[in-house]
Amino acid sequence: MKMIITMASLFLVIGCKTVPINSKSTTMNLKNLHTENKAVQTSVLFQPTDGKVISLQIAKNKQLAEHMTKVPALLVCVSGNATYKDENGTTITLQSGDYFNIPVNVKHWVDAHEESNFLLIK
Repeated sequence: MKMIITMASLFLVIGCKTVPINSKSTTMNLKNLHTENKAVQTSVLFQPTDGKVISLQIAKNKQLAEHMTKVPALLVCVSGNATYKDENGTTITLQSGDYFNIPVNVKHWVDAHEESNFLLIK
């Protein structure tokens, strides 16, 4: 898990800068991964052998519906403004740069107050 968090941190630091590798390189942006007109969209960024990092986008005033995770997960807000809530009464406001460790086997959901992009690390 530490390796996944380290790699995701590097992605956040390096991935946000435009660094030309060669004349054919292009800047990658999380918003470009979500091209469908859907309220909630996901895209696997890469999948190491022991986990994965998922790009998650939730449209303004939409919700990632109630669900549970069976493995530890870290939710990192890249942009936007949203609220994480769970069945235990936890309420966390998430804005760019904020993160939250999602507990295992706890029902939770996320409400976006504006278009919001996240990295979900499992």
